Amino acid sequence: MRDQKTTLLSRILPTGIRRRSVLGLAAALGATLLIAPGLMGSAVAKTPGTIFFGLSSYPPGYLPWENKGTASDTVKVQVYRGLVSYSPEGKVRAEVAESWEVPNASTFVFKLRDNAYFHNGDPVTSADVKYTFEAITAKDSTASMRAQFGAIKSIEVIDDKNIKFNLKEPNVTFIQYLAHRSSNIVSAKSAADPKNPIGCGPYTISKVDRGSRIELEAFDKFYKAGLPKTKKLVFNAYKDQNLRVAALEAGDVDIIEYVPWESMDAIGANENLVLDVVDGPFMYLVFNTKKGPFTDAKLRQAVAYGVKRSDVIAAAFFNRGRPLGGLPVPMGTEFHDAELEGHWKQDIAKAKALMAEAGKPNGFTATLLSTAQYGMHKNTAEVVQQNLTQIGIDVKLNLPEWATRVALGNKGQFDFAVMGTAGNFNDFDALGRFLDDTAGASYARSPGFIDKEINDLMAAGRQELDPAKRKAIYRKVHLRALELAPIVTLNWRAQGYATQKYVEGFKNMPGFLTFASGLTLENTAIK
Repeated sequence: MRDQKTTLLSRILPTGIRRRSVLGLAAALGATLLIAPGLMGSAVAKTPGTIFFGLSSYPPGYLPWENKGTASDTVKVQVYRGLVSYSPEGKVRAEVAESWEVPNASTFVFKLRDNAYFHNGDPVTSADVKYTFEAITAKDSTASMRAQFGAIKSIEVIDDKNIKFNLKEPNVTFIQYLAHRSSNIVSAKSAADPKNPIGCGPYTISKVDRGSRIELEAFDKFYKAGLPKTKKLVFNAYKDQNLRVAALEAGDVDIIEYVPWESMDAIGANENLVLDVVDGPFMYLVFNTKKGPFTDAKLRQAVAYGVKRSDVIAAAFFNRGRPLGGLPVPMGTEFHDAELEGHWKQDIAKAKALMAEAGKPNGFTATLLSTAQYGMHKNTAEVVQQNLTQIGIDVKLNLPEWATRVALGNKGQFDFAVMGTAGNFNDFDALGRFLDDTAGASYARSPGFIDKEINDLMAAGRQELDPAKRKAIYRKVHLRALELAPIVTLNWRAQGYATQKYVEGFKNMPGFLTFASGLTLENTAIK
């Protein structure tokens, strides 16, 4: 209610009114509405030393190693940091480690910063790093990167500031695993209270109004000189996307995430605001390959040729996105292939021919799992349903609320399902979670799909040091995936942040890293 009252008030007032005017109006109106609890702490545009950030939801948690969604990650990376992370341009950069060496692709040696401290004042040591990765890889761990760090054979503490990782086999993308936003270092003292791990990020949490607001203060011993640039961050949760946009337009917040696609044109045209959009996340279909019609790859391919991707973009994303008819390899990477990305296009004749080859010339019935809770998922499902009637597939929609949809998805209780996500990093190896069953359990993959050729090629790509040879290996993966259609991609979707014009330093990071854009808040300030 606190954030809603503030936003409703902002709708009454002209955009330019500031705190003093609000207080004057409160006195004039008798203060019944205006001095409701929480109003005095509400955001006022261009507050010196404070950034107000509009989250898309209240974080269900922000423990350092768990994946709880974008809002959680945005808060989490303020409190915790790893050995390395990503620059605003998407390059791996130093964090707790000031430097590293890779004598071979099976050995990674890191030198820790002398001035890195945890929030309790203790220096960050190699023992803390070793504790962190042993906890992440423990059998009972819920860490989102647990499977990836199964690549570690042993960890050697050389001394307090130098540590070596020995891998089971060469892995050139191991540094990308370490840069992930859920690969954070915590103090070994966190073992005493795992629900309150001790981090070393640029901010500490100072106040929490559960369900609505989180306030953070700059950590005065952060290891990067002159950072963070802003002393205080205030995260306000706006589950309703219209309230989130209204808060930005009224000046209640300085930045918002998840700009609704239907609002992008208006925000982009507003001279007081800046819209920052990248094509990072993507929409796609997964299939039950254990039972049902889609055990046959030809029928999965028929679906791939049966969908008109521009219809999905128009209906679900207000034409903010790009068709995607191959594996989701981010543009700007050395592995992106425009030809293969556009392989699947609507071709009714080809789709029907594939169905005939699969013994289904007269069509069949299949249930598509999605959700009515989020428009982009519901609208995508409806377009797929309409498109596939043209090739004889009678699609029945199952649109439960989100929690049920996730539960059914995790259990594989569907014929096929709508999905939307992004990879963990911009290297081709990130696609393992969608294709390779050896990459650990993943809701993002089609249940039951196993292909040894793809698995072996993905492993070879991780171990290959020569960039040209890696590219050739991954092209083979791409071609094999187009043949077997373990997933069917639909479109890149535009992912947007918006800021007030007076905000500087915040950046929507490229490709799959868009969800890590909270890292740039350390450089963000009001100009």
